[in-house]
Amino acid sequence: MPETSVITVLVVDDQPLAREGNALALDSAPGIRVIGEAADGREAIEQATRLDPDIILMDVRMPGINGIHATRGIVDGGLRSRVIVLTTFDLDEYAFGALRAGASAFLVKTATHQELVDAVRVVARGDAIVTPRITRQLIDAYTGRDQPAQGGQGLSVLSPRERDVFNAIALGLSNGEISQALHLSPATVKTHINRIFAKLGVRDRVQAVILAHQLGLTIGGQVN
Repeated sequence: MPETSVITVLVVDDQPLAREGNALALDSAPGIRVIGEAADGREAIEQATRLDPDIILMDVRMPGINGIHATRGIVDGGLRSRVIVLTTFDLDEYAFGALRAGASAFLVKTATHQELVDAVRVVARGDAIVTPRITRQLIDAYTGRDQPAQGGQGLSVLSPRERDVFNAIALGLSNGEISQALHLSPATVKTHINRIFAKLGVRDRVQAVILAHQLGLTIGGQVN
C-alpha cells in the first residue's frame, strides 16, 4: 500500500478494557485509523466483511468463535485484511494455530503500544518478518515433514532472481535487508515479492516460509 495511505484497523478482543486501550493507542498514531471494534470472533468476521480494514488486531483466546476460527473464516472468505493475533505467550499453540489459519503475524499481550503500532505498520506494508526461531516452531508443531510440497510446480515457475528473493524471504529477511543483500531497489524487491506470491499461490511471508521448508530449503542460512 502507498506510504501516504491511512492504515485502517479493526480491533477484536472480548475484554473491553484491553480492546479500548489498543484501539486508543492505534487511533492516536499518525497514519492509522481504527474503523471498528468487535468483542468476539463472529462479530470480527461480520465487521471485517462490512468494513474491509487493512489490518485486524485479533485476540486469539475468546469464548465462542476464537481468534483461530475467526482468522480462518476471514482468510477463507477471500477478504484482503491481514490479521495480527494477540496471545499470552510467544510460543502459544493458539498463536501458531492462527498463523496456520492465515494470520500474518502475532504479538504477545505484553507488547508496548509502540510495538503494537510498529507491527501494524510493518504488516500493512507487507514487510512482516518471520524469525527463524518462530518459523521452526511453527513448522515443527503444525506441518508434517512428510507433507507434499504445495505450490504447483515448485520453484521452477520462478525466474533466477525471483528464486534469490524467495530464498531471502525464507531466511526471514525484511524487504530492506533483501534490497541490500541482493543489490536491488526497494521497489524492485516489492515487485519480485508480489510476483513470487502470485506464482506460488501464497498469501504472505508466513505461508512462504512454510512452503520453503516443504520444498526443502534450509531456514536460517545465508543469501548468496
